[in-house]
Amino acid sequence: MTESPPSGHAELRLFGLRGAAQAERNDSESILATTDTLLREMIRRNALQSELMVSCILTATADLDAEFPAVAARRLGLSAVPLLCTRQIDVPGAMPRVIRVLLHYYARWGHLPAHTYLGAAQALRVDLSSAQ
Repeated sequence: MTESPPSGHAELRLFGLRGAAQAERNDSESILATTDTLLREMIRRNALQSELMVSCILTATADLDAEFPAVAARRLGLSAVPLLCTRQIDVPGAMPRVIRVLLHYYARWGHLPAHTYLGAAQALRVDLSSAQ
């Protein structure tokens, strides 16, 4: 079954948008600031409207446990968007203190998602770094 676009928006289709950023420290302030910056940039680059957002999954590496990244999303006004925080797989040697986002949203056919990897997290997707 395919998710239907919101009423009156038949010209839209469902997209998935990825992003990641590295927090400076494992404290509430750093986690919230990193998540806020990442989400704002994802929204800006893709001209997203909260009413067309379907859901948002936020992950954090095991070394980030001082705050839920979803708190930053709520503070941005995404109160009607279902949010889920979960733990990233703890792979030995992986980049530490990373917050990742998978955001599902509707946009017009032909839209190209601008995946957003900030700062050191650009190394996670070198195939996208030229587009950053």
